[in-house]
Amino acid sequence: MNKATQLLEKHWGFSTFRAPQEEIINAVLANQDVFVLLPTGAGKSLCYQLPALLNDGICLVISPLIALMEDQVKSLEEKGIKALALSSKLNRHETIIAFDNLEHGNYKFLYVSPEKLQSEFIQEKIGQLHLNLIAIDEVHCISQWGHDFRPAYLKIPLLTALHPHTPKIVLTATATAAVQKDVVENLQLHDAKVFKGSYYRNNLCIRIHKTENIRQGLVKLVKSIDEPSIIYVGSRKNAIYYAQLLEHNNIKATYYHGGLSHEEKSKSFQLWKSESCKVMVATNAFGMGIDKSNVRLIIHTHLPNSIENYIQEIGRAGRDDKKAWAYLLYNDNSFYESDRLIEKSIVSPEDCKVIFTKLNDYYQIGMGEVNEHLFDFDMQEFSSRYHFTYNKVYYALNHLHNENIIFLDQGFSKNSRIRVIDQSDNLYHAQRSNSDASQVLQILLRSYGGIHDQFITINEKFIAQKLNKTKQEISQILNRLETDQVLIYKKASNHMTIKFLVPREDNFIYHSISDHIKNRNNSKLKKASVLKDMLKNDLICRQILLLDYFSENLSEPCGQCDVCLKSKPELKLDQEIISKSIIDILGHHNNLSINEISEYLKLDKKLIIKTLEILVEKKSIDLDLQNKFYLNK
Repeated sequence: MNKATQLLEKHWGFSTFRAPQEEIINAVLANQDVFVLLPTGAGKSLCYQLPALLNDGICLVISPLIALMEDQVKSLEEKGIKALALSSKLNRHETIIAFDNLEHGNYKFLYVSPEKLQSEFIQEKIGQLHLNLIAIDEVHCISQWGHDFRPAYLKIPLLTALHPHTPKIVLTATATAAVQKDVVENLQLHDAKVFKGSYYRNNLCIRIHKTENIRQGLVKLVKSIDEPSIIYVGSRKNAIYYAQLLEHNNIKATYYHGGLSHEEKSKSFQLWKSESCKVMVATNAFGMGIDKSNVRLIIHTHLPNSIENYIQEIGRAGRDDKKAWAYLLYNDNSFYESDRLIEKSIVSPEDCKVIFTKLNDYYQIGMGEVNEHLFDFDMQEFSSRYHFTYNKVYYALNHLHNENIIFLDQGFSKNSRIRVIDQSDNLYHAQRSNSDASQVLQILLRSYGGIHDQFITINEKFIAQKLNKTKQEISQILNRLETDQVLIYKKASNHMTIKFLVPREDNFIYHSISDHIKNRNNSKLKKASVLKDMLKNDLICRQILLLDYFSENLSEPCGQCDVCLKSKPELKLDQEIISKSIIDILGHHNNLSINEISEYLKLDKKLIIKTLEILVEKKSIDLDLQNKFYLNK
């Protein structure tokens, strides 16, 4: 057994690699630039994580989402591998501590957001590291033709100047031919070895159905299969609504969207992952880093924004290579709703300039100034004050975030967190004085273990009661201690937070981002149109249409999508799903009549009778003398 296979078994628990993982790893170890284009669920992260472990030095990973970086770091740490993430959330002092840890702590992975990479200070620090590999994840973000263009990705080539001899591996699940060309040119990949997997999933049954009652169709589908499922919805409001709808129909469900706190997201994800709730209702904020292999059913109750989004989302089903289903339920109103949402999300460069100007006025930042403080931000209050619609502000700020003008953290924390960072004489003297600050410090150090080593959740109200002060007074003292660099105080917030990343230069910023925003808006409209055309085409196999979009040919129709099966427009459930449901029910409640089985499934009785007849013929089930069905052992 070679060392790569030993590490695979030790840290990942597998005895063999999936194709083409081993080939990719060998190419990386041979110091080649590598372009990995594999579909969702193909194990791309292993392709850079494992070879990085085999060489001395640190693997630098560029990743676009804070949540994804945090998930990857957590996953590596659970495997006993030291990893660290830098994002725009960290202030300068926290960043210095992070690099000290990298230098002296035997870390193997450093995850960095592309926006954080723009800092000359970060570049200087990265230039001093001994890197064995540069991995660029979600690399389609570098192309204006991609479905998630991030201008900060265009600055990544500066890493070549910092580490000219370090090989690169770039990875994505979705990239058209135009995007692939952009990636190679923009990143200056040298004779890159390309590994391209097929988007074809022969175990995935794609069903696109027009139905006037999406809610009823949804409930029927979910009831027909008691296995992990994901329901993708178009808004946060609908995530909550459909989860409640399923609960009302005795189906345990949880929900996930971008407005939840980190703790709420984590709780919801764990409920679903542990299968305490087998159904996850979510916006497209849910998806990155999901490694659950036995998802059997994906349902879309809305039209996705693009074919790239759609193929990524349905690709989360059936990763164990067993049969899985992807349903998209729509009606005439779905197209109208999709157009309406896209129209609301289109914000002009002029709108962005006006909102950026007002944002600076809101925080009293003058021309040429930059205030690097992390501000609490109430979007509703800001929108009302300046007479903007909430959606216009939301999408404008997202543009400014993507353009690296501001950092917008849309999560919020319900609990304050603290880490004491000063272990010098200053801390000793602060404790020994009779000031309010010393009293607060003494309570923190006595009440919260490990406060020097990590962030600890605290309760300002508890401290206030101990010292006979108000909660607001305790917050003010903690802010002063942070200013004196004694501790880091992350105050609980029910609002978003904003950080300005550049000096205020309204006209310059407008001209620098104008073309990017126009191109992004045009691309969004075009991609939505292509997706609608695919949905409306009921003459060509769904898989053929999807693969053609990515310049891949399928030699013959899949034979199992709704077009291939010539399904009628109304919702039809697979005989196979219903059969499995009946067998599952009889496994828990043996000897049931037709009426009792119908009551469990809530389906058309004729459909159930037909399925029962087939199961009896196959001798999977049988009838007793009371005309009740039971499983054949």
